[in-house]
Amino acid sequence: MSEDIEVVVGRIGKPHGIRGEVTLDVRTDEPERRFAPGTTLRAQAPAGADRRPASLTVARARWHQSTLLVTFEELTDRTTAEAARGTVLHATLGHDEVPDDPDEYYDHQLVGLAVVDLDGAPLGTVKALVHGFAQDLLTVRTTDGRDALVPFVSALVPEVDLEAGRVVVADRPGLVQPFPEDVAEGES
Repeated sequence: MSEDIEVVVGRIGKPHGIRGEVTLDVRTDEPERRFAPGTTLRAQAPAGADRRPASLTVARARWHQSTLLVTFEELTDRTTAEAARGTVLHATLGHDEVPDDPDEYYDHQLVGLAVVDLDGAPLGTVKALVHGFAQDLLTVRTTDGRDALVPFVSALVPEVDLEAGRVVVADRPGLVQPFPEDVAEGES
C-alpha cells in the first residue's frame, strides 16, 4: 500500500481587515476543495519566524475579485493574521486520491511513469513536474541519462495512461531525443 503524500496548497499573505482574515497565494488547482470550512492544514512558518501554530483550520474562505480570502480558527485578529504572514500551508492527499477533473494529475501520479513516443518506443521516465507561469513542464530522464523538459500540453503529450504506467510524448527532434547532428558530433 502506498503512503499518503503531502503537497503545498498555499502561502498566507497580508491580513485583510481586523478579524484575522488573510489573503492567500493559492498553489493548488482545487482551492474550493483544499480550503473548505473545517479543513485542517499543516502550517510551516518561514525560517527565523516566531513559533506559530503547527496546523490551521479553515473557518471560512471566499473570493474577493481574484484573491482568495481565508479565515482560520486560530487567527482571531489582525495581529495574529500579520504574525502568520509567509506561512506555507500543506494538505495531505490519500495515495489513491485523484483530482476532480479527469484531465488533471497530481505530480506524484506522474513521477516514475514510463515515457514512450507515438510508436511506443521508450524515451525515458518522468522524473518531475516543473510548474511554470505559462505551462507545466515534464522533466524526462532519457534512456541515455539526460534530463529533457517537455511542455505538458496535449499537442506534445497526447496521452497519460496511469493504469498502464506510461506517458506518450509526440517527440520532435531536439525535444527528448537529441538532434541527429548532435548525436553524430558526440560519436567523433
